[in-house]
Amino acid sequence: MGSQNNLLHTKGLIIGYREGKGQIKQIAGPLDLEMFAGELICLLGPNGCGKSTLLRTIAGLQSPLKGTVEIENKKISKLSAADIALRISLVLTDNVRSGNLDVYSLIALGRYPHTGWLGVLSKKDKEIIDHAIQSTDTAPFLNRKIDSLSDGECQKVMLARAIAQDTPLIILDEPTAHLDLPSRIQLMRLLHQLAKETNKAILISTHELDLALQVADKIWLMQAGGELRGGIPEDLVLNGSFQHAFDKEGIHFDSLTGSFNIHPAGKRTIKVSGDGATAFWTKRAVIRNGFSITEGDSDILVSVVQDQEIIFWLLNKGSQVIKYTDLADMLLALS
Repeated sequence: MGSQNNLLHTKGLIIGYREGKGQIKQIAGPLDLEMFAGELICLLGPNGCGKSTLLRTIAGLQSPLKGTVEIENKKISKLSAADIALRISLVLTDNVRSGNLDVYSLIALGRYPHTGWLGVLSKKDKEIIDHAIQSTDTAPFLNRKIDSLSDGECQKVMLARAIAQDTPLIILDEPTAHLDLPSRIQLMRLLHQLAKETNKAILISTHELDLALQVADKIWLMQAGGELRGGIPEDLVLNGSFQHAFDKEGIHFDSLTGSFNIHPAGKRTIKVSGDGATAFWTKRAVIRNGFSITEGDSDILVSVVQDQEIIFWLLNKGSQVIKYTDLADMLLALS
């Protein structure tokens, strides 16, 4: 954490919405949450658990049912829209589409809370805009119209606008939703670096569990029913919170790898010996082919052997030991 400067604090926060005829639908709470300068927090949870509602409530777009949200020790309910815009940059999942607006103009709109209604950009404003463009790699399509962009390109532009707004708190709802894998990795790495280098607090809602485990300083893990568990990623893995939140029949969180096993436990057991990446992927392959890995005795043993740069597999079935130089051939023999 870059600083102990408390940027966001909620007290007794209950989120939800009001339905017809005065009925209230409570989604989660009460929540006592904190964010500090220099922190990247990932908000995770299954669909429908209330992640977007929490973000909108923190950003002041939606009133809480109960409790308070404070930004820089000021209740957000007491701040004007202009004051909030100086403190919070918000990017929602809905892309902004306007055929008459080019990319540069949309990014430059991020400076509006600082320039006022005249919109005259100073030298400092332009430098901040240029930094946002470089950080998000949006320079190649600066002169294009917004409605000509792909969803992924539009997402980068919206992030650039948020960076140009230069607020102490940035909130992003599913920022990687429309990006390919390399772009998702680059974006998450960028957000991590941005939090550390600029001492901003960044809160993102995401389904990128594997990336969140690598880049998040803390994780807020929401569950269906309104419970929220927060902490550093490693604690939430080790205390079983991830497994409890995401486990469904046939899908189990593996605390050793930080990933999900989607294959049900096989009826046949196999023991795989060996170290390193080859042994890891060998285990993944045999699980996919209907086996359960055991550390005890088994009628089938696969030994992964690496002799300098040569890798091979020894398959021991009963009294027969066969050497394979190709994993696919070994799997075929198992089947």
